Amino acid sequence: MTLTADSLLLFGATGDLAQRMLLPSLFALHADGLIPPQLAMPCTADGELTSDDFRSLVGAAIERYLPAERRRPGTAWDFLKQLRYVQLDASQPESFGVLSKALGNGGTRNIAIFLSTAPSLFSPTIAGLQYTGLTGERARIGLEKPLGHDLASSRVINDAVAAAFPEERTFRVDHYLGKETVQNLLALRFGNWLFEPLWNASGIDQVQISVSETMGLEGRSNFYDDAGALRDMVQNHMLQLLALVAMEPPAHYNAAEVRDEKVKVLRSLRSIDRTAAATHTVIGQYGAGAVDGRLVPGYLEELGKPSNTETFVALKVHVDNWRWKGVPFYLRTGKRLPLRESEIFIQFRQVPHSIFEDRGAVVQPNKLVIRLQPEENVSLLVMAKEPGLDRDGIRLREVPLDLSLTSAFAGAPRRIAYERLLLDLIEGDPTLFVRRDEVEAQWAWIDGIRDGWVFNQMTPRLYPAGTCGPSAAIGLTERDGVSWHD
Repeated sequence: MTLTADSLLLFGATGDLAQRMLLPSLFALHADGLIPPQLAMPCTADGELTSDDFRSLVGAAIERYLPAERRRPGTAWDFLKQLRYVQLDASQPESFGVLSKALGNGGTRNIAIFLSTAPSLFSPTIAGLQYTGLTGERARIGLEKPLGHDLASSRVINDAVAAAFPEERTFRVDHYLGKETVQNLLALRFGNWLFEPLWNASGIDQVQISVSETMGLEGRSNFYDDAGALRDMVQNHMLQLLALVAMEPPAHYNAAEVRDEKVKVLRSLRSIDRTAAATHTVIGQYGAGAVDGRLVPGYLEELGKPSNTETFVALKVHVDNWRWKGVPFYLRTGKRLPLRESEIFIQFRQVPHSIFEDRGAVVQPNKLVIRLQPEENVSLLVMAKEPGLDRDGIRLREVPLDLSLTSAFAGAPRRIAYERLLLDLIEGDPTLFVRRDEVEAQWAWIDGIRDGWVFNQMTPRLYPAGTCGPSAAIGLTERDGVSWHD
């Protein structure tokens, strides 16, 4: 579908995601003139609010969550008056008639729908949309994660969606794919001849993908305790990053070909079965400790009940295909770690012979560090000679060739990832959204790991908040002579 939507229908509009990310992102797009000024935006939730009450709530959210430099004077009211609040019980299909009234004749409009609700409401919401004729050929739907908790539940959700919206009109959101540095990963790989000849098992020794958080549950206790780190972070964000690192070059930059190549990677992941789970995975759970100089409680204290849910996971992963055979991919993510940071670390192979060895110089392998947050940065670490007369031997040192995206593109605004994704949804471009076969390949692989944990009766190892996770995670890499990049 290529027609730009003339209506954006947002479900769950008073929820945390909508207030922190979605509505501020829509305002930023409006302020920059990137969405049609006539775009109708009915916003639904089950609370009793007037449209004016809702606009006040959104105005406060914009003030709180959008940087001041993005809030252009004189644009707030023009945006807020496009919003209309519709109270709706999404579990009751017959109540959806109010939406049809809010949209005029909804069946004649190009509608983009975004579900920012609990997955349990996906099916009844779609039933309600069908009931009122809002699922026709001119409608598309965006779905926020989680899309199930395993392969079977994911298929139930996908089947319910497919009953009303074919795949080409279904947009599954992974907000990491909207990050600027993730887009630059594709530009780095496929826009420069420098890297691609080395981007394989012959040139790369190992890859690390790390996503660390300093926060704990932060009001998500019920969801997180059912999910854990593996399902919350690895199944979606981290496997998508891995797929982008490992994919073959698509012939063209379009939705079908980019996603075809990602699926091939996901289907090439070596299974971490019951035997491998004990040796290729480490799980942890944070206890009390100190983060950013303040004391914080442990996971069980925050949760208020016993739990074996993992808040940290480290994995050794292999992609069994021609390009990556034998190259380990190390993944780790956790809560209550020392820093909030997301990065991809790629270590190239050592030079086959050092001409400097007889002069006492040590040559380190080149490294590429792609940082996604907090600052977007790409750094290539290369060897350089230290200044001097070398009377006691040549001294080499690792120095960075840095590309700070913030500095290099200082005039460009730093956009929220959801800005790109919402604009693509409105304009009907599915390239940065996740296809059903991707989601199900991810879940099939994750389910195998969880089965291995149950079979081996693995429980999380305790680590103090503010540390880098359980010590066993260090052993996971050091058995291979590798250290985590910190």
